[in-house]
Amino acid sequence: MNDEKTIFGKIIDGEIPCHKVYEDEHVLAFLDVGPLSRGHTLLIPKECKAHLHELSDESAAALGRVLPRLCRAVMQATGATAYNVLQNNGSAAHQVVMHVHFHIIPKFDDAGLGLKWSARTLDNEAAQELSLQIKVAMDT
Repeated sequence: MNDEKTIFGKIIDGEIPCHKVYEDEHVLAFLDVGPLSRGHTLLIPKECKAHLHELSDESAAALGRVLPRLCRAVMQATGATAYNVLQNNGSAAHQVVMHVHFHIIPKFDDAGLGLKWSARTLDNEAAQELSLQIKVAMDT
């Protein structure tokens, strides 16, 4: 990640205001200014990294501790019974702000995340080889 602050870095530093819903020493959560639905909330680490795989274990663990609690709170506050959690990595994956962030997007009949899922077939032989490669990479 380059040294220029993203909008989220500026929010963390208090240079840009936000509608904060949660903060601790590792993470910050606030309402999205361009919501897809009522209650659309962002959760970001205070560690300024562009991609999830670049985060320290400490920041990743902090996100993991807060995310379920934040989802429960958004559902309670909005009355939503369904929601999406979205996290993109890289511009090819539709990431716009190059700072790790999770979207919690309540789903209502007329609002929320639209999704087209183009599933493919998993080849058994290729899957065996790929799963082994991933297992080996997990150990490095």
